[in-house]
Amino acid sequence: MCALLMAASLLPVTELRTPRLRLHAIDTAEGERIVARRAGAGDAWADDYPFDGDVMGVTAFLATTAAHGDQRPFGHYRITRTADGRAVGGIGFKRQPDHGCVEIGYGLAPSARGRGYAAEALAALLNVAAEHGMSRVVADTTEDNVASQRTLERAGFRRIGAGDGLCRYEVLLDAA
Repeated sequence: MCALLMAASLLPVTELRTPRLRLHAIDTAEGERIVARRAGAGDAWADDYPFDGDVMGVTAFLATTAAHGDQRPFGHYRITRTADGRAVGGIGFKRQPDHGCVEIGYGLAPSARGRGYAAEALAALLNVAAEHGMSRVVADTTEDNVASQRTLERAGFRRIGAGDGLCRYEVLLDAA
């Protein structure tokens, strides 16, 4: 019964908006273009998008989608600046939820860093997680990536540990 209720609550989110960003749930075709670094008709990308982190994240998304089907709302989202309509990064859930917990990852093209876009995108995905019954979201970043650590903290995450070169973070949610 719980599994049935959970499945029914997973509405296929396709686009999220924040004050400065549009987060678009990518599909397989768009994911393949990102991994190949070949923009298609209608794709508007910043000059340094996609960067290596985007390719890695989208490659994992494509493998998971091939194995398990549509991941929405717990898939991968392209981050686009509304000011110029250019894709500048990606954010997404690394895997499907497990007992009310889900992991998140993100990255921005170098030209888009330092403007608060990642924290803004994180807040939008935390809302998605809460609206879909999650009680905990986790993330990690390398110990030397102080900017990413600060981004997670600005988005409400707290550090819960470190090891193997990574800092681990979590945020506890009030599920809707």
